[in-house]
Order: sequence, then C-alpha cells, then structure tokens
Amino acid sequence: MLSKIITASAALTSLVSALPTEKRQNIDTTVLQFALTLEHLENVFYKQAIQKFSQQDFMKAGYSADYYNDLKYIAYDEQQHVLALSAALTAAGVTPNQACQYSFPYTDVPSFITLSSVLEDVGTSAYLGGAGLITSKAYLTVAGSILATEARHTAFQRTAIGEVPMPNPFQTPLDPTSVYTLAAMFITSCPTTNTPLPFTPFPALATDTKTCTCEEPQCGMPSAYIKARDRKNDNWGKEHGWGSTWDPNSSKSCMPPTAGTQVMFTANGTIKANSYVTFVNGLNVVSVAGKIDGMNISAAVPSQAMGQTYVFVTSKNENGTLTAADVEYGPAVLEVAPPAPAIDFSES
Repeated sequence: MLSKIITASAALTSLVSALPTEKRQNIDTTVLQFALTLEHLENVFYKQAIQKFSQQDFMKAGYSADYYNDLKYIAYDEQQHVLALSAALTAAGVTPNQACQYSFPYTDVPSFITLSSVLEDVGTSAYLGGAGLITSKAYLTVAGSILATEARHTAFQRTAIGEVPMPNPFQTPLDPTSVYTLAAMFITSCPTTNTPLPFTPFPALATDTKTCTCEEPQCGMPSAYIKARDRKNDNWGKEHGWGSTWDPNSSKSCMPPTAGTQVMFTANGTIKANSYVTFVNGLNVVSVAGKIDGMNISAAVPSQAMGQTYVFVTSKNENGTLTAADVEYGPAVLEVAPPAPAIDFSES
C-alpha cells in the first residue's frame, strides 16, 4: 500500500512539474488560497469560542486554567497562519480571500472541544494531501511548518476528550475536494469579491453513530491528563463547580466503534446497487461491499482503520487509491478506536 501511495505521489509531482511555469504558479496560489480558506474557518472558530465561553466555563466543565490558556495559543496560531498565507498571496500578486460567515454546531464546552479535534485532524490531512501539488519549495516549507503545528493541535484536543492522541502511525492525506466538502458544511456565505475555489463538494454522507471518544484505559471528559494538571487535592471538583470530588467514571463517554463493528451511513440520495463503502485512513484506502437499503448503507469497519477515518460511498472497489470520479457520497467522519499497540521488543 505504501508503495502505491509513493508511486502515485511521484507521478502527480512529475505531472505538475512538467507544466509551464505560469500554470505551476497558478496551481501554487490556488493551493495557498484553499489553505487560507481553511485557516480563516479555524481562526473564526476559535475566536468565537473564546468569546462565547469564559475560563470559568471551561473549569466548570472540568478543564484546567492551563488548558484554557493553551487554547488561546491555538487561536493565536490560527491567526498567524491567516496572516502568513495572506502575505504570501499578496506577494504573488493575488488578492487573498476574506473570511466567510460560518455556523458551528457546538452548544457547550465539551461539544466545542470535540468538534475542534475533528477540524484539526481535517486541517492536518488537508495540508498533507495538498503537499504533492505545491511546486515552490518555499511554499512547501511554509505548508509543512503549518502542518506540524496543526498536528500538535490535533493531539492536544484528542487528549482532552479521552481519545488516543496518536491513533495511527501515519496521518491521513486527504484530497482538496474531500476537505472542501467537509469545510463547506460550516460555511453559510462568503464575500462576493472572493475568488471561487475550483472544487465542487461531493454529495453528503453521514454516520449513524453518536459522538464517542472514550479510547484510553481510564478515560472521561475531560481526560485525566488535562484535569490532573490543575488538580491540587481531592476537593478539586468542588472547588471548580462540580459540587463534589471529580469522579472519572461519572462523565465516561461511549466507546467508538472498533475493527469489525457494523456501522451504517446515510446518504442524501438513493444509493446505487453494488456500491462500496470505502474507508480512507492513514495510508490505506479500503473498500468493503455495503449492505444497501435506500439511502442507507452499512459495512464492517476494516482492521486498517484507526482514529479519525474518512468514509465514502463509491461506485467501485478502490483497491488502494481513491478516485474522485468513483465517489458517490462522502466523506463522513468516523472515529475508530485503535487496537492496543503491538510492540515487538525483539526489534530493539
């Protein structure tokens, strides 16, 4: 599988490099404009949450003052990413797109953090998936630098909700159309002066599983790690508004599906006969024959899926490489609990 990814990436890079200089520059600025669109979304997302929820709101939800302070560092990072990408586009003679209007479906501190963990993972996958399209080494270095920071954000927020922070040895590269499909869910309108992006969202796909985050042996919301950083004594919960000593089992959430679990997905239209459920996770693309019932399709989660997984309904067995022309619906975002790490100590 890894060899297929490397071969496909090399072929794509060679194809882009063979284009005339002007066309390569157009591709680079389009990628930057797309990255700016994502950074605008995250920038507004964090600033709205910090304005909506106070430090006391986070502490009443069980999170420490340190966690709230670190959250402001994430907001500052996203702000700097917007400024850096805007400056790069301006220097290239392109007018940077402005922020859009957004609607984010969180209602309280825990749902905000859970959505944050999803968005951060999507952002990291977007930079990784777009890296092969960038021809400028300077732009690629900037994109790689942002990717590393977004990955830190992802691990931080996954830890905060009891998920394994690094559930897969490999991050998932996600193509721009799939990323744009996910981002468009939160965009209500954009300035008419913005340059349209050359992507059309795929038809929507949703999973029927509720949000489950409990993956650690001792998990809850917030995670023991985030809570313990500010815990002075056994009266921590009473001191911070819980009314009694914090019980790690009192807020334990449900367990995400694991390999072999049957999961149902719902499309926004009738699913064609003989369609597949295709799971994209890490460097693996795995198609499973689905059981179809009108707009619903179900399949067992493959063993290769670990952590945040992107799920599509496709017309073909993708056989290791997702082809946009084969996508009928998706992606849905599915969290899959990773298996216990199998460490081979003989390799030491």
